[in-house]
Amino acid sequence: MLFSEVRGLPVVPPQEAGPIGTVTSLTVDVASGVVSHVRLRGSRLGRERVLPWDSVHAVGPGAVRIRSAATSGTVPPRHDLLGRRVLTEAGAGHGAVLDVAFDPGTGRVLAVFTSRGEVPTDRLLGLGDYALVVRAD
Repeated sequence: MLFSEVRGLPVVPPQEAGPIGTVTSLTVDVASGVVSHVRLRGSRLGRERVLPWDSVHAVGPGAVRIRSAATSGTVPPRHDLLGRRVLTEAGAGHGAVLDVAFDPGTGRVLAVFTSRGEVPTDRLLGLGDYALVVRAD
């Protein structure tokens, strides 16, 4: 599944009648190569909520179903991969992130698609305010 397919999906808890919000982005722990959190904008007060990936039960084309709506104790910085500049560790530009493929069952990132081609996950080094840093070819 692609990050762009998940953005905008309703987030539905098991015991509530309707969605508690819509997905705004997925947060990635670059060191482990997995999605760590789901960010959503709630329908009430429009505030952003951050749920740990462990609370996700299933991700499908129609919704993100969660086990619990409990928010995360430690909230990582908001670094959305989509649209992020990509640099090599030497500082050379490698385009921008167009999309990210991931396994919706495990959250494991499978590939990062940039404007200059695909970047395998074993080349990801770090993600910050300015860019996604990757190991050069």
